[in-house]
Amino acid sequence: MRWRLRRGSFTRFYLLLITILLAVFLIALGGRALIDQVRREDYREQMAALPVSLAIAQLSALDPDQREQRLAALGERLGMALELERMEAADLGYFDRARLEQGKVRVSASPWVLRKRLPDSDWLLTARLDDDWSERHWHAVAQLLGEWLAAQPADQRRERLNGLASGSWPVSLHERLPESLAAGQRAALDRGQVVTRLEHEQLAVTFWARLPGEARWVKMGPMNRGGSLALNLNLPLIMGLLLAFSLSIYLVMRSIESRLGRLELAAGRIANGRLETRVKVEGSDFLGRLGMAFNGMASQVQALLRGQQEMIRAVSHELRTPVARIRFAAQMVEDMTDDPVIHRQLRGIDADIGELDELIDEILTFARLGGPVTGEMEMTRVECRAIASRVIDTLAPLHEGLTLRLAEGPEVALQAEPRYLQRALQNLVSNACRHGHSQVTVTLTGEPELVRIDVEDDGPGVPVDAREEIFQPFSRLDTSRNRSSGGYGLGLSIVQKIMASHGGSASVDQSETLGGARFTLVFPRRGPPA
Repeated sequence: MRWRLRRGSFTRFYLLLITILLAVFLIALGGRALIDQVRREDYREQMAALPVSLAIAQLSALDPDQREQRLAALGERLGMALELERMEAADLGYFDRARLEQGKVRVSASPWVLRKRLPDSDWLLTARLDDDWSERHWHAVAQLLGEWLAAQPADQRRERLNGLASGSWPVSLHERLPESLAAGQRAALDRGQVVTRLEHEQLAVTFWARLPGEARWVKMGPMNRGGSLALNLNLPLIMGLLLAFSLSIYLVMRSIESRLGRLELAAGRIANGRLETRVKVEGSDFLGRLGMAFNGMASQVQALLRGQQEMIRAVSHELRTPVARIRFAAQMVEDMTDDPVIHRQLRGIDADIGELDELIDEILTFARLGGPVTGEMEMTRVECRAIASRVIDTLAPLHEGLTLRLAEGPEVALQAEPRYLQRALQNLVSNACRHGHSQVTVTLTGEPELVRIDVEDDGPGVPVDAREEIFQPFSRLDTSRNRSSGGYGLGLSIVQKIMASHGGSASVDQSETLGGARFTLVFPRRGPPA
């Protein structure tokens, strides 16, 4: 089992994924516990905000000398122990002090301790509640609220009421009582008592109190339990968990993708002929074993191709020696006799030897171009019209019955290997001369990103179904281009190899002007692919 875990990439991936999910689950539990704690603190702060804010509003309007007397009266009415102390003298933590400086209420339970800072002052009001909240405390708050509103100017009451930090207890001023209020409750309000009602639609408690000496009433409640806080806290938690999970998965997948990307890059370099490329093997898992197998395959392919090329070179070179001896012997026989029949046979032998030399040269060139890419090919700036003119000047005397023409146009330059570029163009022009009837045209076209060379003839052309096959080694057409027309089936293969080494392409279609074949070479203006 341990061996499989150590060597299985996907097994390790799934184990790591399970670990990440477990970590995210634990983070979610911790975040949920934190949210519950924040919700409890927020609930206590919002619930206690109204009595403390009401006491602050009454104390702020008094002189410092009158505050102590009013403080004792408020504490007795509210059933709390109230005191004023300096902010710097209070035993507060950093978080509590920062919240108080922002005007918030800080609450601690068991026992209940409420703190709020007086506006624009360094005094801190502290309220202590020995027992838990009861209906008596909220009745006292409602009565004090009514008395405080009665003491305010009539045109400023609603503004003062809106400026009061009521927290979970929304307060409102009413000109009439609701119709659903019972007669006994109305009578209790007239006697200055506080009425507790249960809102049936919301199943929440409200408190009603009458402003002393007026036909106006203040309503406190129903209590708001802060339902939106959970969403405000849960949404960042969910987003954070999703971000952490996504980032973890991304890092895991990035590691796998990086290793696969290096494998893909090495495969691309080998496909471009750089058979010496190898993959860095990391670990002994599935991807590591895949890298080792890939390196072994590349080594085997490189060894096979190198052996094949060495064999072709050796055979080609070894063939030159007996061919030279045969040619020398034929020349000696020709010098020793005057018989015209023998001379005619010797000229045929000499022609065959010339063809054999040409075939050996073609095979050597094809083997050299078909090998791994080395640093031997040196790209320089090449004037294409100059090379095309040299090719035409070389081949024109050998084909007196044909008109070889270079189409008019501007000078075209590109980065290429001059010898191979001339060899590719010469192969195409020679091929056109063998099959053309009267005319061969070379056209150069320069574009911003590429250079195009077209070689056209007025011969029979190339059938559509054979246009891909003629670029294969030793491929020949059985009808229009048979053995009598010459060639060994390697010329177009060499052209395609040269174009591949330059990062270009070779293709064939029908000539629109001459009616025969049109061979097209397309070179990129930049250098060959790395």
